[in-house]
Amino acid sequence: MNQLTRYEGRRALVTGGGSGIGQATVLRMLAEGGRVVAADISEDGLEDTVAKAGDAADRLSTLLVNVADEESVRAGVAAAVTALGGLDVLVNAAGVLRSSHTHETGLDAFEQVIRINLTGTFLMIREAIPALLEGDGAAVVNFSSTSAMFAHPYMAAYAASKGGIQSMTHALAAEYAKQGIRFTAVQPGSISSGMTDGSGASRQSVGPGLPADADMALFTKLAPALGQGFAGPETVAGVVAMLASEDGRFITGTEVRVDGGTHF
Repeated sequence: MNQLTRYEGRRALVTGGGSGIGQATVLRMLAEGGRVVAADISEDGLEDTVAKAGDAADRLSTLLVNVADEESVRAGVAAAVTALGGLDVLVNAAGVLRSSHTHETGLDAFEQVIRINLTGTFLMIREAIPALLEGDGAAVVNFSSTSAMFAHPYMAAYAASKGGIQSMTHALAAEYAKQGIRFTAVQPGSISSGMTDGSGASRQSVGPGLPADADMALFTKLAPALGQGFAGPETVAGVVAMLASEDGRFITGTEVRVDGGTHF
């Protein structure tokens, strides 16, 4: 049983909170005593998160937010700050993954991935910064991916979006360091979730759906070196919780890879 209480008195907003790693992060922060607003595009996903929160549901609020829509983000962040009475932590877990041969990828499909993953992360951060500047030990955790640094064929749009998030995280960390906001990113890999197995409609996610004729030999390594298979989303949630807590107070402007050694 988790006995940590790092989030007592802390107020967090987590996007993608209706499933996968986002939901696991919400539950982890609640378990550590935090007050959390879970935001997602899926009402069913948010209802599932509330159900799983159990006795901690009295410290959980939910919001329907489309991170790709500027007005939805603006209204959602404002509502979250009001519900929490301020903001100390922002976790940008909402994302989409689509795979295809690049020469067969339509501009609309490419731009959708960029819009949700990269632009959505920017919009959430932009709207949250005023509240974070007034927060206590303010921290933002963004979601990059192992795709940002290692070749994952058929995922050019996804890799571009996650590489952009990683670079943006470094820039923001430098810009707001003296104002007291820390920015970090996690790079999940070999994690079982709705995004990677295609089972989840929440987190604005779509399964990878590799092309039927995909050349698997192009994936230089598929399994974690630890030999335990894909890990559950709670594995990443624990790292996110650390980064945004007092334990991560000396960590900013960097990313943490959580992939069981799939990419050495």
